[in-house]
Amino acid sequence: MTETETRTKNFTIEINQDWCKGCYICVEVCPVDDIFFIENDIGEKGFQPLDVHNLETCTGCKLCELLCPDLAIVINSK
Repeated sequence: MTETETRTKNFTIEINQDWCKGCYICVEVCPVDDIFFIENDIGEKGFQPLDVHNLETCTGCKLCELLCPDLAIVINSK
């Protein structure tokens, strides 16, 4: 599981890459196009896992968390 945080945000984003199946719904619903990126590596399950690219631009809307069918994304308040 990866967790990304910055000093200027009051939340963190966790992505459980073991649960993520690479449907990329989070990428499609994100109002900011620069949060998630598809890594160059192919994961154990045969797809490209996601990670947080730029938390500074994240609005904290939680659309990615709410719409993830695998519950692989969690946004935690600090």
